[in-house]
Formats: sequence, C-alpha cells, structure tokens
Amino acid sequence: MVNTLPTVVGQSPYLELKNQDQTRRFDLTSDRHILGRDPQKCDLVVPPEWGVISSCHAVLKRVGSGYVIFDGDGTRPSTNGLFFNQTRITVSDGFSLSNSTTLKIGQDPRNTIQLSYRNPLAASAFKATGLRSIAFTNQTITIGRDSSCNLVLDSPMISRTHATIEPRQSAYLLCDQSVNGIFANGQRVQGSVTIAENMTVNIGPFTLIVQNNSLRLLDSGTQIRLDAYALKRQVLDEKKKTKLILNDVTLAIEPGQFIALVGGSGAGKSTLMKALLGLEPTTSGQVFINGSDLRSNFNIYRTQIGYVPQDDIIHRDLTAIEALTYAAKLRLPPDTNIPQVVAKTLEQIELTPAQQNTKIQLLSGGQRKRVCIGVELLADPKLFFLDEPTSGLDPGLDKKMMQLLRKLANEGRTIVLVTHATANVSMCDRVAFMGRGGLLCFFGPPQETYEFFKKDDFADIYTVLEEDVAITDWAANYSQSVYCERHVRNHLSLQQKATTGFTPPTQVNPSIIEQTKLLTQRYWKLVTRDRTNLIISLATAPIGVSLISLAVKNNAAFLLPETPDAALAPMATKILFVFTCASLWVGLSGALQEIVKEMPIYIRERLVNLSLPAYLGSKVAVLSAIAIAQSLLISLVIMIAFKSPSPEMIPWAIGLTITSFLTLLASYSLGLLVSSVVQNISQANSALPLLLIPQIIFSGVLFKSEGASKIIAWFMLSRWSIGAYGALVNINALIPEQKKLPDGSLMPQPFEPSAVYDATWSNLSLNWGILLVHIVVCLTAAGWFQKRKDIC
Repeated sequence: MVNTLPTVVGQSPYLELKNQDQTRRFDLTSDRHILGRDPQKCDLVVPPEWGVISSCHAVLKRVGSGYVIFDGDGTRPSTNGLFFNQTRITVSDGFSLSNSTTLKIGQDPRNTIQLSYRNPLAASAFKATGLRSIAFTNQTITIGRDSSCNLVLDSPMISRTHATIEPRQSAYLLCDQSVNGIFANGQRVQGSVTIAENMTVNIGPFTLIVQNNSLRLLDSGTQIRLDAYALKRQVLDEKKKTKLILNDVTLAIEPGQFIALVGGSGAGKSTLMKALLGLEPTTSGQVFINGSDLRSNFNIYRTQIGYVPQDDIIHRDLTAIEALTYAAKLRLPPDTNIPQVVAKTLEQIELTPAQQNTKIQLLSGGQRKRVCIGVELLADPKLFFLDEPTSGLDPGLDKKMMQLLRKLANEGRTIVLVTHATANVSMCDRVAFMGRGGLLCFFGPPQETYEFFKKDDFADIYTVLEEDVAITDWAANYSQSVYCERHVRNHLSLQQKATTGFTPPTQVNPSIIEQTKLLTQRYWKLVTRDRTNLIISLATAPIGVSLISLAVKNNAAFLLPETPDAALAPMATKILFVFTCASLWVGLSGALQEIVKEMPIYIRERLVNLSLPAYLGSKVAVLSAIAIAQSLLISLVIMIAFKSPSPEMIPWAIGLTITSFLTLLASYSLGLLVSSVVQNISQANSALPLLLIPQIIFSGVLFKSEGASKIIAWFMLSRWSIGAYGALVNINALIPEQKKLPDGSLMPQPFEPSAVYDATWSNLSLNWGILLVHIVVCLTAAGWFQKRKDIC
C-alpha cells in the first residue's frame, strides 16, 4: 500500500523516509530519538521489511532549535550507513540537520532509502532536494547536456542528446544516442534496451533508477568516495619467492578529501594508488567507488577518473593549448564546445597566455605538470590520482603544486596523491603512511601523525620506519588504535558481496575513423614541427644514392652493353643493394622510437578511450605520406644519376617508386613492431644494428642463399626488395652468355642467372606481394604487443 502525506502537519520538525513507492513520516518532539526496525529500542520505527535499515540505525539529539543525527545506536555503527553527499556520518561526530537536508541510507541504488529532514519553522517553503525525476509518457523523452532535453544532465562527458526513452506498445526503450555510451544494470547498452523496474542507468557520472514508471536521478557523481577493504598483492621476487607488496590495507576516503600516500621507497605507495584506481590487480580485497566494485565496473568509470602518472602524458612539441585541444577532441563528445572547455581548463591550471602558446618542452617542470593535470581536468573528473607530481620540483614549485591540488579538492574533487616530498603535506586532509612490505602504519590528519608516532616532523617518522620489525609493530599498533577507529572503521561503508554470474560491462568503443583522423592530424603536426629531423629523414636516402653514383662512375650500369661485360650484372646488383639498404636504414631508424617514446601518453589515452587500430592507423598514415615523399626523391635522384632501363612490364619510374615505397613502408612497419616490444628508447636504438645485419647477410647479394640461409632469406625485407629492383632492371639479361672452352666445357661465370631476378610480372608481383605481407604481419604483431600493455 502506498502511503501519502499531507503537506504540513503541525509545526514540529519531522523526518520523511522514502523507500521506492513507500513513505513514512516521523514528527520530532523529544530531545532524543532512535530510528530503526526494533520497536523495543526505537521510537521512530520503520516496517520490518525495510531491511536496509538496522535494528537501531540512527540517533537524533536536539541541539538548540534543530537536531544532530548520529549513525548507529550511539556506540556501534549501522550496517548500511548514513550518507550525506556520499560522506558517511559517524557514530561520534554526527551531522547537523538543516531544513530540507536529504540523506541516504545504503549505497545500492535498487534499495536505497532517502531520509529528508523538514523544519516548518525554519523556512516558509521547502527547498528542492536536488533529486530530479521524469515520468514516462507516450512521447519520446530526451536526456542530455542540451537545455532543450527533457532531462538535462550537465557534464562534459554527456552528449547534447545522449539518450532517449521511446514508448512502445507495452514497454519503453532506452536508446543510446551518444559517443561515450550508457550502462543499464552495469551492462553497456548496445543500441537500445527495454526498461525494467528498478533498473539502474549510468550516464556519464550520473546514476539514475527506474521506479514507478519514471526515471529518477539518484547521484550526480559530483561526490566520490572510495572504500578499500583488506587489499593484498602478492608477487614473485627475483628468487621466485612470494612477496607481499600490499598487506591487508583498509582505507575509507571521503568525497572532497585530499589524500597523500607517503612512505619510503618500496613501501607500496604507487601500488596502493593503482589498486585504488583500479589499475593494479590485487590478490585479495576490494575497492568500492560509491558502493560499486571498481574493478568489476571499471568500464563505467574509466572516463570519470583523472590519472596523472609520474611521466608526462603530453607531447612536448605541442603548445599547451594544442595539447589540451587534441586531448579534448579525443575524450569529449564531438558536439562539445572545445575552445570553451580548453579555456576554462587553462584558467583552472593558472597558465598565463604566454605560457599557453609556448611549446611544452620550453615550459618549466611545474608548468608541464600543470598541463598534464589540465589534460585530466577536461572531463571534469571528481576522482583524481597523481603519482609523484612534485618530483624534481624545487620547494617553491612544490608548494605551488600542492596549493593547486588543494584548490581542486576544495572544489569537491577527491584527490589521491603519491609523494616523497612532505614539506607541504599539511595541506592534505589525510595522510596514509606506508611501511615496507605494503603495511599501512597510519591513516589520518597530518597533525595526528605527529601524535601517533610521537615525532616532530616527517623525516623522523621515515627514520623510525626503517626496520622491518618496527614497521610491523607500528602497523599493528595503528590497527588497534583510536586513530584507526576514528578515521577508518567509523567511515567505511558496507562491504558488498560480488553478484553471482555478474558479467563486467564492456568498454564503449569510440569511432575508429574519427579517432584516426584526429590522431593523424596530431601526429602530422608533431612530425612537421620538428623540421630538422624531417629534412634529415627525407634527405638521407637520396644522399646515400647520390654517393653511390659518385663511387661507381658508371651511369649505364642498368643498361645492356654493346659489348658483353661479365662485371656489369654484379655491379648493378650491388647498386640495387645500396638502394635497398638506404631504404631499410631510413625506415627502421625513423620508426624504432615512434611508439616507445610516447608510451606514457599511449597508456593513459588507451586507458580512457583510445582505439588501438586508430592509433596504429595514424602512424601508418603519416609514415606512408613520408615514405611517398622519400620514394619520389629516391626515384628522382636515381633517374638523374643513372640511365634508365626500359622494363617491358611497367615504366621504370613507376616500378622504381613503387618498390622504394614498399621497402620503406615495410621497414617502417618492422620498426613499429620493434618499438612496441622494447621497453625504452635506448633499447630501440640498440636494436638497429641487430635488425640491419641480418638484412645485409641474407639479402642474397653478398652471399649466395642456399640451404637454411635460403629459408631465412624469405623473412628478410632486403631479399624481396632486391628481387623487385632486379626484376625491373632485368639483372639476368645483363649476364653475358657463357663461353665454351676448347674441351667443350663452359667457362665459370662470376654471377649466375637467378629466378630471383626474372623479369616477369609473376616474379615482380610476388616480390611486391611479400613486402605487403611483411607490412601486414608486422603491423598486426605490433598491435598484438600493444594490446598486451592494456591495464584494464
């Protein structure tokens, strides 16, 4: 039965509880009230079936003309908690109620109870609760960022028209119209889904629920809390022995708090941060974001979490405005006003107009880190993680960085920071002091850190925690202390159990075509901005080819001589070998660093929404354009330096350009593959000789390919490049006929005809085709290796 209430009954304050379609009202007339299901202990008694509410769930005490509410029965917290803007009200501190204050009991959207406090004497009219709903009708309902929508959800991650609710004969359909997607009951909506009672809907940071033939906004996502339960992480050390790098860490991080994770090297700070972020797997334990398992539901929250790793996540050849603009286009819906969002973000990170238009490589370390933070602020995340953002900064810049983060936290963001610098840690709300072995030795306000450790500064605490025995003792002492009770156990929300048969939501797939266009545009700008390197890349092969023309001094090496010349075919083959080597050198050296040098940027963008095919596609598109220019230059120099043969299959200029292009592109592809495998730029540079030497040995020019070497040659780009060049020149035709000796035997020749150089379409197309196969195989393998780097 649905309970309905009159607007005002009497003048005393009262509580109004809403549980889906049921409502209960309780007048507050005494100095002390207890809310719960137990009629023996409580005077504000809810129905027994309201299982979310504990037997004794809350205590209300009159203070002046109002009330203060405390969680639990006064000594023990309730099971499902009492929350104001996702901040848990504790047994000891309580929360002062004001007119129209709305609290939540529980965090499961399907059975959350709303508790509202009303005081008729405090105001003549009720204030809005902040919860919005829209009833289903026989008309299409629009949901989005645009003010013309029926339900307006304002967030950079929301499209102008993000979703629609369309009536059908006996049901309603929730239809996705967006780029960033929607999730229903934790699953990504593929096109549309039939609406069901108690269905939860996640649209950007917003959580909504379907109840009583209407869609109601439960959570705007502006307040983010994290609850970490007994996090453990075991790994194998160098001796293959089990090692704990996180040891039973439990934390409660409230919305809007600024948290510093500190401790010595190897204490597990970054591991803990990545576990809280959902990036680092844990052997046991769970992390909850506003009551939802973060690891299982990461694809719902991946666009709503800001993460600044220790390495810069911006291209240094771009200006700050350019870096933010490209990031905004990559992450935000296409109908977003990008210049407006970028301008707002630049204002937030406090860069001057001059700094905004300066190449990032010319900015100071602190300014570069601000741009990295700005990239994350574009989507206006309410949960922010930073790994050593003040590393390498002088004390003045360190303080400015901490002040910026404090300001961002004051705006309602939950910020978790890993740092070694503790000079300005007093700006934080909480400090988590980690000890070696991943032990939590303290969590609480910075001022109480000194009280707990009985030290005057953080440097002395680091000294105290140098010995493993001391670390274990301090961790044990903290877990049993009043500090842990006050700042952890009293603030933890309910640990939920995993749903049986739950399938983690899939990631929203971006438009590969649009991302490829954007990434190609950005990559092209990066390449053309480094003009010196581009000029060297374009000129290297043509210069190498021109030098061989000076050394040979025979510009007719590709033409059939009037007088047979046994040395001509070997000479022509060596010249073609130089053409191939020049292309291999340019291609490999030009691509070996292209992926590994921007790995931090790739990993961060991939974590949000970067398409792997779009990323590799942009590399191939730009490198192909460069290869075309290089091929044309190579062909031009060759045609100037050497007299052109006349192949019967295809004009020399066209065949020469195609072969040079395919050789270059295959070399670039091999370079990209190696760049996806190596761990750093030094390894990439060291790989160049290792790649070139086999290409030279097994090309079939310096040494004859027989037996096993012939099989190995099939995997060499040089063998197919030489084969294509040789077929175009018709090397076999340059070999004079063997002369007979007086005894009738044939005179040995220094160079024998080979099927590799047959001047036929079948042979030429085979060489080109195998080069194309090399390109496809290398790029596919590069994509596979890049895919393995995915964190989530």
